[in-house]
Amino acid sequence: MKFSYFYDRAVARKGKQEVHARLPKLRSAEELRAHSDAYYLAEMTRGIFRAGFVWRIIDAKWAGFEEAFSGFVPVYWQQVPPERLEQLADDTRIIRNWQKIEAVPVNARMIVEIAEEYGSFGEFLAQYPSSEQAQLLTYLKKHGSRMGGATAQHFLRRVGWDGYVLSPDVLTALRNHKLLDASESSQRGLAQVQDAFNTWHEETGMPYSHLSRILSMTVDATPAERHGKKV
Repeated sequence: MKFSYFYDRAVARKGKQEVHARLPKLRSAEELRAHSDAYYLAEMTRGIFRAGFVWRIIDAKWAGFEEAFSGFVPVYWQQVPPERLEQLADDTRIIRNWQKIEAVPVNARMIVEIAEEYGSFGEFLAQYPSSEQAQLLTYLKKHGSRMGGATAQHFLRRVGWDGYVLSPDVLTALRNHKLLDASESSQRGLAQVQDAFNTWHEETGMPYSHLSRILSMTVDATPAERHGKKV
């Protein structure tokens, strides 16, 4: 199906001005490269702690997170002493979730290893094509910790990398139009999603994140769907 159908539907529902006002802002390859590896570890960690929690609470405490994690320098956190992690489990400046705290050294190690090969994590993202986002999501899930599914997608969106986010509305639209018939977390499902977005990008020349956001504005997910329940 041509993407013009979805664009016209989104405009009919929201109005052209509102649709364009909601489009995510992207960062150029130069801007992605300019950010430090510590920035990317911090944003990964923010996304992990946001998962299953009220986002505004994490954001309100984020200055405390930055202090508690000493600026999120990956070279330090990849080999952090166990007792340092244990101290964080009692640190009131953060949300004291042990499983999420434990994810930081693993993700720091992934960032350091990528930086050793590419020069920096930002360079890695700057070179990674949006047409292969499914592979990038698989990589982050395999080599990182708690970086599967929506967490990785929202991380990429937050740092300005051009990619889709499989929100309940996006998934509803894909399934309603027979573009996805497998689990979105399976290899088959990821391939179907990637094929759809690659086709629309080639058709329109629009950024993947814009295609994703417009698609999300074409449907109203039910409360049950928004919470991941089958209806």
